[in-house]
Amino acid sequence: MADTAVADADSGLAGRQLADRYGLSIAGERPTLPAYTRKLWSYRHFIAAYANAKVTSSFSQARLGQLWQVLTPLTNAAVYYLIFGIILNTKSGIPNFIAYLCVGLFVFTFTQSVALGGTTAITSNLGLIRALHFPRASLPFAITMTQFQHLISAMVVLVGIVLVTGEPIKLEWLLVIPALLLQSVFSVGLALLLARLGSKMTDLKQVMPFVMRAWMYGSGVLYSVKAFSDNLPAMVAALIHLNPLLVYIELVRHALLENAPLTSSVPRLWLLATAWALVMGIGGYVYFWRGEQEYGRG
Repeated sequence: MADTAVADADSGLAGRQLADRYGLSIAGERPTLPAYTRKLWSYRHFIAAYANAKVTSSFSQARLGQLWQVLTPLTNAAVYYLIFGIILNTKSGIPNFIAYLCVGLFVFTFTQSVALGGTTAITSNLGLIRALHFPRASLPFAITMTQFQHLISAMVVLVGIVLVTGEPIKLEWLLVIPALLLQSVFSVGLALLLARLGSKMTDLKQVMPFVMRAWMYGSGVLYSVKAFSDNLPAMVAALIHLNPLLVYIELVRHALLENAPLTSSVPRLWLLATAWALVMGIGGYVYFWRGEQEYGRG
């Protein structure tokens, strides 16, 4: 028995030496992080094509086609305005509540859609993963790019709403671009994080809609988050003010709306937005990469 173990060890050592000599590697071995990043970049055209195909197919069966990219956020905004703005009167004390509500809804929906798509990025593409060899991070990136295209359509509508409701055109509108880019980095990191978790815990996709609904209510989408300061302990309210989606929503509101109430100073909001983008973007990417060899197995 001992002789067999020694022989197996010698055989394994010899095999590794041969592999090193001829540049061979273990099948399915996870590449280094820099090598993985370079490979992912080389697949950027595949990611873009996959995202464009998703955008086209998402409304292919609908008679109005991609017009639903505009109609969906408008319909949601109308429903929420009726319930929260008129029936519950949360618009009290908020100038231009219609635009205020639409900004919160459109910005939040982007990250919500990315998160829900990221949760099933692996489990809903097992056939593709098992048939083709490519960096699996391409899937969460493609989901984010798909939803970003929807966001662009929604922002065009939002600009129209802002103008119609009487907001003046100002140079600060350009700050929407870096705010949404930082949110996109945060969102793709969140998608990567949830993609790996979702590949291990298949029931996560059943839980996520409830998580996102609770997150929406804590992000000041439908009303001013200052209401939390009046009804929650100071420490809990302070934690809510650190909410990344609240931060991104308030940055866009500050850029587009002249008198939007804010929970923090503008420099603090930009600092938090950058910090959240770096932490979630880098952390989610590294976490996903560490599980690269696991996806599609079993």
